[in-house]
Amino acid sequence: MDAVTARRCIVDYYAACNRGDVEALAALFTEDVVHYFLAPNLAPRAVAGRDHLARYWRKVQAAFDGCWVVDHLIADEAAEEAVIEWTLFWTPPDTGVRVATRGAEWYVFEGGLIKEIRAYYRQDPAQTSELEGFPYAERGYSLPGAERSAVQPQPR
Repeated sequence: MDAVTARRCIVDYYAACNRGDVEALAALFTEDVVHYFLAPNLAPRAVAGRDHLARYWRKVQAAFDGCWVVDHLIADEAAEEAVIEWTLFWTPPDTGVRVATRGAEWYVFEGGLIKEIRAYYRQDPAQTSELEGFPYAERGYSLPGAERSAVQPQPR
């Protein structure tokens, strides 16, 4: 899988997450896809299976009005893997205040589809998660009030 295809697949994945589009999501996954999360987190365990994972993201989108933005991406064509940094802009149901959560994910592809996702982040409604002192604005990352990036200028 070349880097351009990996990038397109990941950007399409997040655009489908942002819309809660089950059919578009399922079309990007292998049948046996697995999404792993850090524990503890809002997702209590790995989510496995194409249809299950697609429906999971529809449920998350409906609950949080999420807007995931891919900020940075590196792909290894030979290994069919990619690593990204992203920002999730979301609204916790009990506060109504938009929060930015930043994270990183490792992707494994098979046959041009997403086979595995390993997510590294903590989704905490009480605080924005950012690297202390990192120049997000200067590096072109998405920011509150600007839910887009150079990698993903139109996240929905």
